[in-house]
Amino acid sequence: MARKPGSKNEFVLFDVTYEDGSQRSNRRVPKDILDGVDGDEPARTFIESQDHEIAERSGRAMATIKVLRRSS
Repeated sequence: MARKPGSKNEFVLFDVTYEDGSQRSNRRVPKDILDGVDGDEPARTFIESQDHEIAERSGRAMATIKVLRRSS
């Protein structure tokens, strides 16, 4: 089934570098939470929330986010 036009733009991709030096690329964040005056700060909150859920399920603590930038 074909995608709807514009469905590609529903997410913004971010590269994340953690305090321990590990990196994750292309983390997807819904575009609609980034439309406010806070810039990309809601993306940090969103990704931290995902990391918290992952940590709970895996039983391993996630490192703190050091750098968050949009993927190029």
